[in-house]
Amino acid sequence: MTRRRWIADEVSGNHAVLTGEHANHLVRVLRARVGQEFDIATGTVVRCGRIAKISDGKVEFDLGEDVSAAPILDLTLLLAIIKFDRMEWAIEKCTELGVSRIVPVIARRTDSHLASAAIKRAERWRRIALQASEQARRSSPPEIASPVKLSDAVGATTGKLRIVLAEAEDQILLRDVLEPAAGEIALAFGPEGGWAQGEMQLFKEAGWISASLGNTILRAETAAIAATAITISELE
Repeated sequence: MTRRRWIADEVSGNHAVLTGEHANHLVRVLRARVGQEFDIATGTVVRCGRIAKISDGKVEFDLGEDVSAAPILDLTLLLAIIKFDRMEWAIEKCTELGVSRIVPVIARRTDSHLASAAIKRAERWRRIALQASEQARRSSPPEIASPVKLSDAVGATTGKLRIVLAEAEDQILLRDVLEPAAGEIALAFGPEGGWAQGEMQLFKEAGWISASLGNTILRAETAAIAATAITISELE
């Protein structure tokens, strides 16, 4: 039987701890007991963990042998901020699929109220990514960056292959520009209504490649999930 995986809040040698909501969920919802075994991700490796002690708001593990863990593709998403329920859906599913970093960006067509509230949402997005990582049995959650303006994100995003998904692109498909040996990859997704013309020029000047997911017009969160799945499927 496959053991459930948890990402440790604290690690010291052969000892790991889950705290707060993490611990409460394990004890109150899953009815964990001393002696029960789980996979524990420690940040660098995944190890078999046996519950040694349960106390209020804390579950302590003794760590054993290493457990094999699938590598994570070096894939960064620039995700324009959209309505928060859809933003959370995109973060959750792209985390499950295996992205390594998500950068929420404020685009020209990002609603001003969403942009101003996004900073306070970042911590919630990180919790969602952590939970999704454990669900997907990842060894670590993706980095969820603090929201930034698109102009700051475009030039700062590194990688051998940087692709901006654009509705206006009618010749080049995403799968046609993916390169198995690309190493670091970045994908950028616009808000509802797409990227503004000036933003596409910004991407072009920074060396990004424009690509499409096809003839259909997808919601922003659907495009992010679909493109992530295609990229990982093609390159893993």
